[in-house]
Amino acid sequence: MDFYGFYTGKVFDAWRYLGAHTEGEGATFRTFAPGARRIGLIGEFNGWQEQPMNRIHDGNFWELHVQEAKAGEMYKYRIYGADGQGRDHCDPYGFGMELRPGSASLIRDMDGYAFSDGVWMQSRGDCRNKPLNIYEVHMGSFRKPFQEADAWYNYVEMGEILIPYLREKGYNYLEIMPLSEYPCDESWGYQSTGFFSPTARYGTADQLKAFVNECHRNEIGVIMDFVPVHFAVDDYALARYDGTALYEYPNSAVGVSEWGSCNFMHSRGEVRSFLQSAANYWLSEFHMDGLRMDAISRAIYWQGCPERGVNRNAVEFLREMNQGLKRLHPAVILAAEDSTSFPGVTKAAQEGGLGFDYKWDMGWMNDTLNYFRTAPKYRSENYHRLTFSMMYYYDDRFLLPLSHDEVVHGKATILQKMYGDYGEKFPQARAFYMYMYAHPGKKLNFMGNEIGQFREWDEKREQDWNLLDYPAHQQFARFMEELNAFYGEHPALWDKDYEREGFVWLDCHQEQKCIYAFERTGRRERIAAVFNFSDREWKEYTLSVPGGRKLRPLLSSQWEVYGGIRKRDSDELTGQDGEFVLSLPPYSGSYFQVD
Repeated sequence: MDFYGFYTGKVFDAWRYLGAHTEGEGATFRTFAPGARRIGLIGEFNGWQEQPMNRIHDGNFWELHVQEAKAGEMYKYRIYGADGQGRDHCDPYGFGMELRPGSASLIRDMDGYAFSDGVWMQSRGDCRNKPLNIYEVHMGSFRKPFQEADAWYNYVEMGEILIPYLREKGYNYLEIMPLSEYPCDESWGYQSTGFFSPTARYGTADQLKAFVNECHRNEIGVIMDFVPVHFAVDDYALARYDGTALYEYPNSAVGVSEWGSCNFMHSRGEVRSFLQSAANYWLSEFHMDGLRMDAISRAIYWQGCPERGVNRNAVEFLREMNQGLKRLHPAVILAAEDSTSFPGVTKAAQEGGLGFDYKWDMGWMNDTLNYFRTAPKYRSENYHRLTFSMMYYYDDRFLLPLSHDEVVHGKATILQKMYGDYGEKFPQARAFYMYMYAHPGKKLNFMGNEIGQFREWDEKREQDWNLLDYPAHQQFARFMEELNAFYGEHPALWDKDYEREGFVWLDCHQEQKCIYAFERTGRRERIAAVFNFSDREWKEYTLSVPGGRKLRPLLSSQWEVYGGIRKRDSDELTGQDGEFVLSLPPYSGSYFQVD
C-alpha cells in the first residue's frame, strides 16, 4: 500500500492491505490503530485467547500472521488505548461479520468466486441517453420465506425470486438499500458497523457476488446504497476505535448527526482513504454498477444546514472520491441524495463540480406529492407546483425518486397519498405515474408502489402481495407494467433527458382546469403528454402542437383495462394548423404520437 497516499487521502484500495487476508497456510491480519498502546488478536483459531499483534511500518499499523486461521472463522481485535483498558472491536476492513447481536468479524477468501458477466461489464454505461428505470428494494422485506422478522431469503434465493419479477415488470436497474453490515434492523443499513462486510442477514460475500452476476446475465444493473457521511455508535465498531476519535470528530457539536450516529471526519486523509476504498471495494469485488450516496447534504453543509456554512473538506472529499471512482470505473453510476441547491453536484469534478452522474430531485418529489394530496378544488391555486421543476431542471442531471423515505413514518404510501376515497386514489395514481414517466429525468420507484401498496413499509414484513387478489390492484399492477414497458420502448421519454430540445411546454397556463401538456422528443420520435388533474371532464379542450398534423393515441391512464372509464382507442386525430380538439376525462394522463 502507498502509505503516504493513505495518510493524504489518495488511496482507493486500502482493503487489499488492511483486514484479514488468507495467504497460503493461515491468514495475515492488519489494522490501522495509531492511538493503541497494544492490540491482541482473538478468535476461534486461538480459543479467543489474545495473541499480541506487532507494530509495523511507522508504528501506526499492526500485523500478525496466524497459521491456524482459516476462512469462515470469527475474530476480533482487543485494543488497549491510552487508558490501559482493552475493548473488543470488529475489523474496520473485515470482509464479513456474524449476524447481530454478534459483533465478530469473519475471515473471507475474496478470490473464491468467478464472475461470468464479462459481456455486461463491457457494455454497461451511465444511461445518460438510455432508459433508466430503477426498482428500489429492501432485501429483507420484498418477500420472506415465512412471516417472522428474522426470516430472510439469502442472496441466491432472492435472485431466483426478484430477477424474474424485475424482467417481467420492466425495470432495468435494481437499487438495494445498504448491504454493509449493521446492528439495528430499524436503521435499514444506514448506520453501519462493517463497511466492507455484506450483511450476514442474507448470506455470504460469494452469495452476493452470485446474485449480482445473475442480475447481469439477465441485463439488470445493480446499484447499492452507500453511506459516506456517518456510522453507528456501537463501541465494538469504528467509534473511538483505537481509544481516540480516529474516524469521527472529537467535538460532539459537529461529531453527532441528527440520527444520533457519528459523523465521519472527512478532513483526515486516513478517513478519506477508508471511505473511498470502501466505495471502490463494492464496485470492484462485487461488480456493482453504481452507488447511491446517502445524505450528501450533510456532507456539503455542516450538519446539513446551509446557514452553518459549507464543509469545504467534505466537499473536496466528495469531488476527489467521485473523480477517482470514475477513473477506475468509467461506466458506473454515482447518484447523490441531496435536497439542497448547492451548485454543480452533477458537474464534472475536473470542472469544479462534485462529479455525480445524477442528483435526486427531492423538490420535484415533494411538490408533486403535495399537489396530489390537495383536494381538486384547491389545485388551481397550487397549479404551478408542477411547472416549477422545469424552472431549475437543467441546473443538474436529475433523477426522479419515489423512495423508501416516502412510504414510512406516517407519510403514507404513494397510492394512499392521493386525495380522496379508495376509488378516487387509483385513477389519480395512474395519472400521476404517467406524469412522472413523461417528465424529464431518470426514474426510481420503491417496491410495493407498483401494486398499489396501502400499508406503510415495515422492514419486518414482506410486501402485501395478497393485494393482487383484488381487481383494482390487479389493474393498477398491469398499468404499471405496461407503463414501464412503454417507457423503455420510446426514446422520446429518455434520449434527450438533459437537453433543452428534449422538452417543451405545450400548455402550462390552464390554472382553472388543471390541464398540463408538454412534448418530449428523441431519435426522431415526438410524444405529446396531456394531463387533466381535475375531477371534471373537459370535452372540447384545444391542444396546440406546432408542426403536428396527426395525433395517434398511445397510452391512457383511463382505459378500462386499467380500471378506467374509457375503451382503448387507437384512432388518429387530425389537426388543423397544429390544433387538436381533445376530450379529457377526469384524473387522466394521455400519451400521443405526433406526426
